[in-house]
Amino acid sequence: MARDLRGFLNQLEQRGQLRRITALVDPELEIAEIANRLLQSGGPALLFENVKGAEYPVAVNVMGTVQRVCWAMNMEQPEELEALGKKLALLYQPRPPKKISQAVDLGKALFDVVKAKPQRELLPPCQQVVLKGDEVDLTKLPLLRVYPGDAGKVITLGLMITKDPENKIVNVGVYRLQLQSKTTMTVQWLSVRGATRHLRKAAERGEKLEVAIALGVDPMLVMAAATPLPIDMSEWLFAGLYGGGGVHLAKCKTVDLEVPADSEFVLEGTITPGEVAMDGPAGDHMGYYGPANPNGPLIRFHCITHRKNPIYLTAFSGRPPKEDAMMALALNRIYTPILRQQVPEIVDFFLPMEGLSYKVAVLSIDKSYPGQARRAALAFWSALPQFSYTKFVVVVDKDINVRDPRQVVWSITSKVDPARDVFILPDNPFDSLDFATERPGLGSKMGIDATTKIYPESDRPWGKQLEPDPDTADLVSRRWAEYGLADLNLDEVDPNLFGYDMK
Repeated sequence: MARDLRGFLNQLEQRGQLRRITALVDPELEIAEIANRLLQSGGPALLFENVKGAEYPVAVNVMGTVQRVCWAMNMEQPEELEALGKKLALLYQPRPPKKISQAVDLGKALFDVVKAKPQRELLPPCQQVVLKGDEVDLTKLPLLRVYPGDAGKVITLGLMITKDPENKIVNVGVYRLQLQSKTTMTVQWLSVRGATRHLRKAAERGEKLEVAIALGVDPMLVMAAATPLPIDMSEWLFAGLYGGGGVHLAKCKTVDLEVPADSEFVLEGTITPGEVAMDGPAGDHMGYYGPANPNGPLIRFHCITHRKNPIYLTAFSGRPPKEDAMMALALNRIYTPILRQQVPEIVDFFLPMEGLSYKVAVLSIDKSYPGQARRAALAFWSALPQFSYTKFVVVVDKDINVRDPRQVVWSITSKVDPARDVFILPDNPFDSLDFATERPGLGSKMGIDATTKIYPESDRPWGKQLEPDPDTADLVSRRWAEYGLADLNLDEVDPNLFGYDMK
């Protein structure tokens, strides 16, 4: 079981999913261009061993397919992630069990929590080399500049660890950092994130906020950091639940924080409330350049530790497919049981990659009363923190495969009357990077009821859906080889045969 980045890269190489690049490459645009071409085609992970101006290799596209994300979670198929989601759902909102079987399940989940308790490591690999004072030089890291309009080089796949100044609860998040100097970087984050709450509290107390950035961690930890948790739930505990054992942590050298002991690099520093610098523009997940922000919080780093012969792990955002989109597709499976617990009528849901991971959601429900589709959409928007930024919610019947766009579009076109079935909620808090909104940080949401209508939603009798004769269908299945068609694989569908242009 891979418990650090190196173990996972070895696993990928053994499975033929890692390519080593020995040619000299430039972290200025070139690496991103190479990686992006492979991301578009579902290609392998890359390890660039000869990076211009740097002595460290660069790993990218490590989680560039849903399959590799599953491997990072020690699973083989996306469907297995729902079993993990069921375990997390029991802990997300614990309820008194009504049956013995429910009590047993809860007991197993709580036992897993005990096993998932973090462990401390006294001689961590991440501190094999310690650099302080004048030795700290962020420019020696092989940071990428991804797009020609980017203002500078960035870190995109580091775990930022901060601690609540009042209750000391730790938050772990993934934010974009932009290089400003040898010892400083700015951070780009949303106002609802845990680290921003910590900075606000530090400002109220007149204190600096301590920060640690862990680079090159077990990909499973990245997934745990990307999972939306209750405010007081530890990401380390969730990571332990993901992996079936406690995360090994190490105390930082200069700040009162703990980081994954097997990190390739650790950056230690502080944010002084009110100290800011120009951040951006930079390419973001929307597929555009995010605007320059003159108030990017400034992090001053005073210590770097790293393993011997460290590997720099990175990724980058942009129009899908990108690694963050693949991670979101896997998280979609994990969220499903948590969502069902809060909105029981939901059978399944899907956040399509082309919907920028969370801008469009398709829900299928077991409909039993009028207005239920609207209720499900409203409940979805408030179920988990990141769903508050979902712009469109489409609700379909339970027999519709939410992962098949042909079925979803058919439901919309055959079951929706726009005047009756489309509803809009104006003036909601929104992603400030979304240029489509009239005002930054404030936008509208649309719900679409694409379910079969029942009285009094409609007075018209609903047409009977076309279906083949079951006896004839069975007959044809039995005689398929007799027709001489056994060599045809009907499960492999080329969308380009139906008018699409997908390269």
